[in-house]
This record gives sequence, C-alpha cells and structure tokens, in this order.
Amino acid sequence: MNRAEPPDAAGWFATRYGREPEGIWFAPGRVNLMGGPDYTESFVLPFALRAGVTAAAARRSDRRIALVSRQAGGEPVVASIDALEPGSAGGWAAYPAGVAWALRQAGYLAGGADVAIDADLPAGAGLSSSAALECAVALALTGLYQRRMPRRELAALARRAENEFVGVPSGIMDQMAALLSRAGQALLLDCRTGTGTAVPLDPAAAGLALLVIDTRVRRAVGDGRYAARRAACEQAASALGVRSLRDVTEADVARLSDPDLRRVGGHVVAEHRRVLCAAGLLRAGEAAAFGALLTASHRSLRDQFGMSWPQADEAVEAAVGAGAAGARMTGGGFGGCVVALVPADRAGQVSRAVTTRFARHRWPAPRYLDVAPSAAARRLR
Repeated sequence: MNRAEPPDAAGWFATRYGREPEGIWFAPGRVNLMGGPDYTESFVLPFALRAGVTAAAARRSDRRIALVSRQAGGEPVVASIDALEPGSAGGWAAYPAGVAWALRQAGYLAGGADVAIDADLPAGAGLSSSAALECAVALALTGLYQRRMPRRELAALARRAENEFVGVPSGIMDQMAALLSRAGQALLLDCRTGTGTAVPLDPAAAGLALLVIDTRVRRAVGDGRYAARRAACEQAASALGVRSLRDVTEADVARLSDPDLRRVGGHVVAEHRRVLCAAGLLRAGEAAAFGALLTASHRSLRDQFGMSWPQADEAVEAAVGAGAAGARMTGGGFGGCVVALVPADRAGQVSRAVTTRFARHRWPAPRYLDVAPSAAARRLR
C-alpha cells in the first residue's frame, strides 16, 4: 500500500514561506530484518515502511537554501549553498544541509531552494529517519531543477553527507533501502557491490504479520557507541589482514587474540550466513521458519556484538514467549525498535505480553506499528 500525500504538506510549506511549493517528495523509513552491519560490506535484508519524511520545496532566485522542520520547530535555517562545508550546520539541519553540500560537490545542485520538512516517522527509533530525511531532500533538490541522477549514485551522495558533513560513520543500507525498495518485497542488498535483489516478503500469505515494537528508548546517532562498534569491526579486520569482516571465516575469527574482537567477528560471520539463509527461506515461502533466524540474530546481537539494550531483550523474549515466530532488534542499536514476526491472529496477544513485561519493569509502555513492505522514495506531486 503506498502512502498518500499528507493533507497539510503544501499548507505547511505555505505557512512558513508564504507561497505554494513547486513539488512534494517523500522518502520512507526502513526496517532491517537481518544482516550487516552494512559497514562490514556484508549482506542486509531491509524493507521500506509506509511512514517516512516529506520535503515540500520550491526554487529560490538566489543560491541559498532555507530549511524548516515541523517536528523541530523554530525559524528556517538559511545558508548560502556555496558556503556549505562540514561543521557549518548542526542539529537536524545538518542532514539536509549536508545533502545540499554533497550535491554541490558532485555538480548536481543547480540553485537555491526553500524546503519544509514533515515526518510521520519517529526520530531515534532505529527506523532510519535520518536517511529518509536525506533522501527526501536529495530528490527535492534534484527534482526542482530537473537534474536526473541514478538512484544508487544519489544514495551514495546521501551517505557521504551523513559520513562527512554530519560526522556519523554509517553504511549505505539506509539510503539504498529508501531509494530502491519495492512494495511487497524486501531488498537483499550486497553492501560491498551495491547490488540489490528483490526478495518476496508477504507474511500475510502465511497467516503472519510484521509488528514493530517501539521500545521508546532513544539513542543519539552521534553518541559514540555506534562508532565504537564500527571501530571494533575495523580493528578485527585489520588484525586478520583483510579489507572487511565480509572476507573472513569462523576459523579466521578464532585466530583473534582479543576476546572482544572475537565476539564481534563471530557475530558478523554468523550473521552473514543467517541473512543468506533467511532470503532463501522467504523465496521458498517459508516465512515461519524465517522467524527462528530472527531470534537467533537478536541473541547474537545481544551476546556477541553488544548492540542491544534491556527493553529490546525483554520485548524479544516476551514476544516469542507469547507465540511470535521470531523477533529481533532493528537499527543501529542501543535504543529504538524490535521487529516481530507474529501469527496474524496472535498480534494482540503478543503486544499485550510485551506491554505487561514492560509494566513489570516500570518502563514506559511500548508503542506498536503494523507495518508492510512498501514502495521507495518518490515524488508525490
């Protein structure tokens, strides 16, 4: 099911800029079912959400960009596009400003723009709101001036904005998922080559549903823990004399003298095997069997890779105990969401069990999103 244009997208732009937008663009959030981390150049298996980020935009006669967000509030952030450099914008505005910078560097930014951002995707929930913001703005800035660009190249520039302008050492999965996903399918993405293959994802055909559990624990993307995990992966690869952990085996990992690096490497090797197995099960229509891999992946993320958090662990155990076929944390870790594969007739039972578990710990009640694999970023009008 495609997401409809928010009824107030044009009105929000007009309220802030006193004129109508020339176009409205949308980019979705994503759930990563399994695989990665993407910065190890491994395979991942994300799908796009119906929820995401909208950018309403119009050209300016000068070479300036104005950015305003309904969620952030405040007055528009205005900058000369020719003066944009890493460090010249901060907070939420660094992401769209970074996109303008990356497009300018690549010769694809033809002029200035007024941009108004709105979103129905929670920030910091591990659903890739930052990449959705980047991709919506990238489509807006190229679309306004009819600058055609291959979507893989656009994803790479959005990632460059996040890495070099914002300073977050992310991989390529989130931008590729936002720009290449298809409704009713997951994207088996090779993060080394950038090649994506569609994998059927129709849990309803097996009497199942995908339930996203927002634990309401938030992590700032730049708080350092994500970067520390990436550094550990790079240290492990360097110690083994390879480009990335994509290139190692279990026997290689066993040679690492540092036990922390052995755990990190062991997770990456096992996850690489799991994601390819998961894609095979989905192609074979064996979604229920895929659920066990979800849970195994989560426990590896918890025990070996060290990216989980207490609320996610409890959500997974409660969901599986209440009849879910499987569950796993999703996103960059240390906060955000869990995705559960549940029998359609037990979705309420599973959500009640998770809520009860949270109440026992006196944690804020989780929120629930019924999700379905949806279409990629696009122009709405």
